[in-house]
Amino acid sequence: MSLKARARAFFGELQVDICAALESADGKARFRSDAWDLEGGDAAEPGGGVSRVLSGGRVFEKAGVNVADVRGRLTDRLAERLGVPAQEFAATGLSAVIHPLSPHVPTVHMNVRYLEMPQRSWFGGGTDLTPYYLVAEDAVHFHGTLRTVCARHDPSYYARFKKACDEYFFVRHRGEARGIGGIFFDYLSERPEETFAFVQDVGRSFIDGYLPIVDRRKDAPWGDRERHWQLVRRGRYVEFNLIHDRGTLFGLETGGRTESILMSLPPLVRWVYDLRPQPGSPEEALVDALQTPREWV
Repeated sequence: MSLKARARAFFGELQVDICAALESADGKARFRSDAWDLEGGDAAEPGGGVSRVLSGGRVFEKAGVNVADVRGRLTDRLAERLGVPAQEFAATGLSAVIHPLSPHVPTVHMNVRYLEMPQRSWFGGGTDLTPYYLVAEDAVHFHGTLRTVCARHDPSYYARFKKACDEYFFVRHRGEARGIGGIFFDYLSERPEETFAFVQDVGRSFIDGYLPIVDRRKDAPWGDRERHWQLVRRGRYVEFNLIHDRGTLFGLETGGRTESILMSLPPLVRWVYDLRPQPGSPEEALVDALQTPREWV
């Protein structure tokens, strides 16, 4: 079995495991499964994917966990961005974005992927945490989980990929990070078997890094003030995804399935003109942390 086929099989298994864990944590809502076929696919490699979305849960307002297997031809703009000639490509991956109901529970994102071209192939991915209220204990847990995963594969990975995450998930027009970071890696083409093992470890550790935070924060009381702040901060999340995120742009520019690509967007959001948090408030503490990335572990 090819590396691409093995990666695709793993992403499908991981989707099932993540959805089961999230349904158990929510205790109310269930995922809707939406299978789709790649337009122009053939019998040997039909392509397509499965989009699974949970809505209106007790804990999660919206959660999406998608797997996809696509192929096509790079546009000139995408080829220039990737530093390669315009050519055929094949890609498979899993993407998960969880938007909780409580403002005290962070939003989280995770993506793992494999991209193949005639002369080049690589793995990429990462995960990052986007809190609405900063809790150092949660940041330490999330980053500590990732550091442990990275250390099992290469002692240099965590520092390298944490720095790359801080740089990538930065809302440049706002001058602040999207959240408190995590890890981000791309173009990992050397030692493909070892890299695949690392990617699998990152995917399997996603639940361990996130659900303990959910359990600690989901029952904390909140009201209109906290909800308003959450919806405003979700606006920053939308801005990043639609303006800067390479995965979103790649999917839309290569003719991907729009509903699956945009499942990362939250169900409700607000934009308030020139909103500034009160000095000394918990909201200001979050903004301060987002403007200066920290070393959490």
